[in-house]
Amino acid sequence: MMKLAVIAALAGSATAFAPSPVAQTKTALNADVSGTDFSKQLGAQPPLGFFDPLGLLEDADQEEFDRLRWVELKHGRVSMLAVVGYLVTYAGVRFPGAEDIPSGFAALDAIPGMVWAQMIATWTMMEAANQDQFVGPWGTNQNGLGESPAEFKGDFRNGALDFGWDKLSAESKMRKRAIELNNGRAAQMGILGLMFHDALGNVSDILP
Repeated sequence: MMKLAVIAALAGSATAFAPSPVAQTKTALNADVSGTDFSKQLGAQPPLGFFDPLGLLEDADQEEFDRLRWVELKHGRVSMLAVVGYLVTYAGVRFPGAEDIPSGFAALDAIPGMVWAQMIATWTMMEAANQDQFVGPWGTNQNGLGESPAEFKGDFRNGALDFGWDKLSAESKMRKRAIELNNGRAAQMGILGLMFHDALGNVSDILP
């Protein structure tokens, strides 16, 4: 199971490290058929520059690029939660009644069935809530709410939550989105590292 999770996470983040600010010649590897240069898209930043080792963008158009960028963004958000969750449980923080459940992979065999049911229900509700409700459910656009106010895939404010986003300049918005992407990329590498060391049984060597 761990190997499959690692492979899936790596595949999902393969397009994570996009273009660099250095001028590049357009090729089939970094531009679509309409001439869009993917090396100028959000996420193209040092130190790796345009990084697509699996060739997922060779025949991609802008729509496919946006989908892959959203996949990366979602992987990053989940990974940030995973790193925080791992560190919190490793530090010994538990819900009442779960004091005897270990952290890491050892918890999988120790969690009662009812807790698994509660977690799956929570995941389902989170997945249903964290989406663009204007095109929901899950992009089928069957709710008749009208045109979505989302500015990009992954913008789940749904006309309610804002936190000052609309007051930011276009440059500031791009900078904050780039920060989220970088934090997500770091978290993907971080949770993979924790998973490997947990499986090897030496996670205590890297965490206090």
